[in-house]
Amino acid sequence: MIKKYIALAAIVIIMLLAIVISLDILPPSSIPLDSVEVTEYQGQKLSSVDDFHENSIKGPQYVNITSYHLEVDGLVANPKNYTYDQVKDFQSYQKVVKLDCVEGWSVNILWQGVLVKDILNEVKPLPTANTVIFYASDGYSTSFPLEYLQNNQILMAYKMNNATLPPERGFPFQLVAESKWGYKWIKWINRIELSDNPNYQGYWESRGYSLSGNLNDSFLK
Repeated sequence: MIKKYIALAAIVIIMLLAIVISLDILPPSSIPLDSVEVTEYQGQKLSSVDDFHENSIKGPQYVNITSYHLEVDGLVANPKNYTYDQVKDFQSYQKVVKLDCVEGWSVNILWQGVLVKDILNEVKPLPTANTVIFYASDGYSTSFPLEYLQNNQILMAYKMNNATLPPERGFPFQLVAESKWGYKWIKWINRIELSDNPNYQGYWESRGYSLSGNLNDSFLK
């Protein structure tokens, strides 16, 4: 008799587990993976992650994401120090933007990330701020007029072609500086500073490149 009750209880438990699993009540035991890189988006042919040329000043940077922080400071009313996930908590956007390098090559990529102006709105630039300086973990830097970032939908990307940025492409964040030459597309961003110095010269600007970096103009001063 006891064996009968045990067998019956076992059947009931198995049935309950089957119901719970079918209703997706239990948390998944598997770890979600990034999607495979896409090659086309809304009829547009996309370049590959592998189509870029390696031309960073110190080679690819390998950022420890567990200790990573994005510091946003300078002439702001509300300075912030974001973790990687906190940056990704901002509204996400995606669009295809072509990067044109001064070396003569270009890539057409589907970028996904957050709008820089959303971050700026949260830190609240002071009235004296007119310039935004981006810094990278390899010592690279570049700058933009504040109005360029406030008046345009400029992404700070964490995905390209539907896959997380690899270290070679700027993980955790690369600036998608559309309408600018590739040297303005700073990778491995770890700090954003609001400044009142419109003449700030970053790495390549201090070596003879144009401060504006506009695609319609020469990249040389």
